[in-house]
Amino acid sequence: MSGLVDAVMAQIGDNEVDAIAQRFGLSPGQAQSAIEQTLPLMVGAMARNAATPDGADALHTALGDHVGTDLGGLLGGLLGGSGNSGAGGLGSLGSLAEAVLGGMGSSPPPTPRGGGVDSGGLGGVGGAILGHIFGNRRGQAEQGLGQTTGLGGVNAGQLMAMLAPIVMSVLARMNQKQDLGPGGLSDMLGRETQRTREAGGLGGGLLGAVLDRDGDGDVDLSDLLNVGGSVLAATRR
Repeated sequence: MSGLVDAVMAQIGDNEVDAIAQRFGLSPGQAQSAIEQTLPLMVGAMARNAATPDGADALHTALGDHVGTDLGGLLGGLLGGSGNSGAGGLGSLGSLAEAVLGGMGSSPPPTPRGGGVDSGGLGGVGGAILGHIFGNRRGQAEQGLGQTTGLGGVNAGQLMAMLAPIVMSVLARMNQKQDLGPGGLSDMLGRETQRTREAGGLGGGLLGAVLDRDGDGDVDLSDLLNVGGSVLAATRR
């Protein structure tokens, strides 16, 4: 049975990857790699929350709000055109950013990749989801992901906020279709996160740096990056 990351990636096609690449000034390959770094971190945070009965119940309840979400509209919002996806909904990358990043109007240009973390600018649906998923580790998640992807903390936070509603919508569908329940959700997310940890590399190292420590202080992945390099550096080789 495929996990949540695979299920989300199956919904994100070339057009969506190209739109994300254009927004953040990446090549399509770099954008794809950044997405692949982002999703396991989000899944790991949800698994951590769902590891307790109360956390699993809370996640299961929250998913009820995402059942029936227009996933096609969310994905269509990652496209550059206003209606080419045929999915309706948000209709453009700018509209998606406005909806999930807190109504910032026309999407501001990405912060330079070396920029610091500014979680306060990420409101809206995506920002609210990240707040629930990461809690006081949100800043560390943005900082760590910014290092492993090379995007910088602010842009990494924006990427997570863009993907968060899609992740929740896909997970809600999986939960409903498979009738997982709170315990099943906890088990599924836990198994997937364990596989990421066992695989090691940037993904496993990022999970450990963000989730296995208190939610304060800086995340320093310099040793790991010296071995593997960031996503952007690796794709330039």
